[in-house]
Amino acid sequence: MIVVLLGAPGAGKGTQAKRIEAARGFRHVSTGDLLRGAVGEGTELGILAGKYMDAGSLVPDDVMLGLLNALLDRGSQGAGVILDGFPRTVPQAKALDHLLEDRGEKIYRVIFLDIKREDAVERLSSRVSCPKCGSIHNLATSLPRADGSCDACGGPLFRRPDDEPEKIERRFEQFQSETHATIEYYRSQGRLDTVDSGRSIDEVREAIDEILDRNSGPQAAG
Repeated sequence: MIVVLLGAPGAGKGTQAKRIEAARGFRHVSTGDLLRGAVGEGTELGILAGKYMDAGSLVPDDVMLGLLNALLDRGSQGAGVILDGFPRTVPQAKALDHLLEDRGEKIYRVIFLDIKREDAVERLSSRVSCPKCGSIHNLATSLPRADGSCDACGGPLFRRPDDEPEKIERRFEQFQSETHATIEYYRSQGRLDTVDSGRSIDEVREAIDEILDRNSGPQAAG
């Protein structure tokens, strides 16, 4: 089963993808992790992707699709794959459809985590993370037990530079300009489910579970 998660910065894609991975045995594949993994492995495509990344350029779609194809060749290592951050554009979505069709596979569902701009800004600008272990806290909803220290490892917490409100606004605008047409592409095909991700993490989780459980049967195996 292949599921795509779409959502603006702050919508909670990473949080929900990790939860699905843990609860259902899916493999969570984020664009960043896919690229870093390929570069670290030193594959031919990984070396090529690394050259673009080192130059500060976007990795071309054909390279991204090649990396994804190689990952799928190795198997999902579980019940399925959840794609987080790809595709973002209609050309990417169409190319992904062609790739999966050639493999005899398809996307099961596309889940759009919809969040209002003001909610995204508030959520991300309150976020702090630990560079030591990667844990994330939200100063508005999940305060660390010790002031300024990570609950998991005791490391110092800090706000990422791209989580400043002005930068969040720009990232939100970029997502809308890039991905609105992609959302409509999937909606027009009846493959899109929309979840209000401005609600609590548990409420969003329950909505996603309902989508994944709905009609789960032979079609979910593809």
